Amino acid sequence: MTRNLEHILRLEVPVVVRLGERELPLGEVMRFVPGSIVELPKSAESELDLLVNNRVIAKGNAVKVGENFGLRISTIGTTAQRVEALGPARPIEVPDAEG
Repeated sequence: MTRNLEHILRLEVPVVVRLGERELPLGEVMRFVPGSIVELPKSAESELDLLVNNRVIAKGNAVKVGENFGLRISTIGTTAQRVEALGPARPIEVPDAEG
């Protein structure tokens, strides 16, 4: 079992830092050109979300690391919450056609 866990913990997973999000009409998206600016409803000082498997597991602030960007984590979920984020999405409950 320990050997399996060691193997699992070496797996690489995509990690995403979300700057912000907003919904736009498709027509506006289709008019994007190089140089277009998409304004986000989030202040520059706000914390950013750290996602694994499209689920937020932590929050933090953008930092400069040499010539790159990084994220200084300020809050993070429990180990159990982070493990749960790696699992499959919860099934969607669809009501019966009769109900």
